[in-house]
Amino acid sequence: METVNTKLYVLTGFLGSGKTTALLKLLERLKGSRIGVIQNEFGKLGIDGTILRNDDIQMVEINRGSIFCTCQKLNFVKALADMAQQDFDYLFVESSGWGDPSNVQEILDAARIASEKEYDFKGVICFVDAVNFLEQVKDEETAFRQLKHCNLAVITKTDLADTGLMEQVAEKIREINPVCEIIESVNGEMDHSFLQKDLRIFQWAENEETTNSVETKPKSLFMEYEGQVGKEKLHKFLAAVAPDVHRIKGFCDLEETGWTQVDVVGSLIDYKACGAFERSQLVFISKIGPMVIKRIFSAWEEHVGSEMKLKN
Repeated sequence: METVNTKLYVLTGFLGSGKTTALLKLLERLKGSRIGVIQNEFGKLGIDGTILRNDDIQMVEINRGSIFCTCQKLNFVKALADMAQQDFDYLFVESSGWGDPSNVQEILDAARIASEKEYDFKGVICFVDAVNFLEQVKDEETAFRQLKHCNLAVITKTDLADTGLMEQVAEKIREINPVCEIIESVNGEMDHSFLQKDLRIFQWAENEETTNSVETKPKSLFMEYEGQVGKEKLHKFLAAVAPDVHRIKGFCDLEETGWTQVDVVGSLIDYKACGAFERSQLVFISKIGPMVIKRIFSAWEEHVGSEMKLKN
């Protein structure tokens, strides 16, 4: 069995925790290295893959389900086996926000057998949303499992959390995972000294069966519309739908600012300038199953009113 020199990191964290932003900063830090990325989106559209894509990295996208679920596990094993032939310096796996990595070692073992090569696996990094984590982990087993099976916890959005909240988040992390390292991050900026460590020494939980399955998969939808929409109208629409979804993200053409990247987690609605697209697109991950379809249609009609298409 040949061991390749590729250092492998798996990035996890619940929906909207800031994985893609942090990975972008990390790719900038490692510019000049040979880098591969396996990018996993829960929905049909590869929104985060679009953000990450550039000429300096080789990327594989796996959409429409978690890479740890039986619905995508074979595709993940194949991607890992194929990437092992590329002689990268680093391979980063950014899992879906719904990904439960409890079975990651099982998948790495399968990839090793398939490729006859073994990665230099450095560990699992879990991004923890300081603002929303306490509610997420209370309601979602996935958020609990992501932290339980990580080697490094990165608390994000710390600029939006007061001292009391930060203390509660740190206490909860230690309750779930007593041994993982903990660092903080703002807007993707973080201490990258973990790259010089073997994070696996901070291992708490043993490999176990993932909770990701076809049966537990939440409803995801994507919307498309042509033309421009006023920012105030779009904001009211997003705020109306936000309580019924885990996440909204995409790219919209706004009357005031042109093409804008939109990101909604909890009550936080973020706008960021981006490049142009053929049409505006938004992805929704539902908290309430198919009932969210009616909520989206009614909120759009009330606050925007122009033609749009909503698809599975």
